Amino acid sequence: MIHPIPSGTRDVLPDEMRELRAISEALRGVFDDAGYGEVWTPTIEFEDVLRRGETGLDPAYRVVDDHGHVMALRPDMTVPIARVVATRYAEAEPPLRFCYFAHAYRGVRPRRGQMREFLQAGIELVGAPAPDGTVEALTVLCRALDATGLTGYRVALGDAALLPALLTVLGVPADAHPPLLSAVAARDLVALEEELERRGLDDEVRRVVELRGGAEVLDGLPDEATFGLRGVLDGVDERVRERLVLDLGLARGLGYYTGAVFDVLDPALGAPIGGGGRYDDLLGRFGRDLPAVGFALGVDRLHLALAGEEAA
Repeated sequence: MIHPIPSGTRDVLPDEMRELRAISEALRGVFDDAGYGEVWTPTIEFEDVLRRGETGLDPAYRVVDDHGHVMALRPDMTVPIARVVATRYAEAEPPLRFCYFAHAYRGVRPRRGQMREFLQAGIELVGAPAPDGTVEALTVLCRALDATGLTGYRVALGDAALLPALLTVLGVPADAHPPLLSAVAARDLVALEEELERRGLDDEVRRVVELRGGAEVLDGLPDEATFGLRGVLDGVDERVRERLVLDLGLARGLGYYTGAVFDVLDPALGAPIGGGGRYDDLLGRFGRDLPAVGFALGVDRLHLALAGEEAA
């Protein structure tokens, strides 16, 4: 007899559970060694609190409680931790360092490696401005991935502030920014090209968003658009730098990113294992205006990538 489970969820049996636990413990050891204290927040939040984060994510599940409040399962941990900082650490001296291991829920179309329910492991560094805070987050990220035994990964590094600055330098009208930025965030180069042609704009924008490689891809670009990435590259040590690949078209989809953004990629998995970035405006929406940066790794995806590397 078959008893179905909700779409985009799955059962985890003992053998796999032991492997996921080993991965989580390896990550937890690095987070703890770097001074990140583990927090646990409610799985369910008031929907208006989650909306304050302007993530652009569609909650997978909404419910109405017995008082008529609309609730939703959290789509990530960054917004709940922003709420925690503003309410439970309102007077605490920054920087504040938190880590978490928690399930998140998103309204996605299930396919390999993309689920409605998934386990995330990550950190949030609050009160540490760029570039030093970003350098610390990337260093912890690479240490954590190394600790799990993943070997072939690279970290794609972009800047959510780069393209808006470039559009301003190029004299692109302000009303053209939203559709162009949306096309870049969706990695939709066809839509980007159509929008540029429709408005008669310079193709320099498309050329820039297709640039990938080392520090040389920044050559010739305006300092106003690239100083953030240059600061990060100057700050990381050689072990981290050799993992980085600049991707000037990387914007990530979450609406709260303001500066450096990054995705973790591995040839053994055809989707990002995780990612993160700076969200310097998010805490201010909850009443404590502090710069912040963080990342989240999909533990299930990391498990798949490790298995893929082992099988190769």
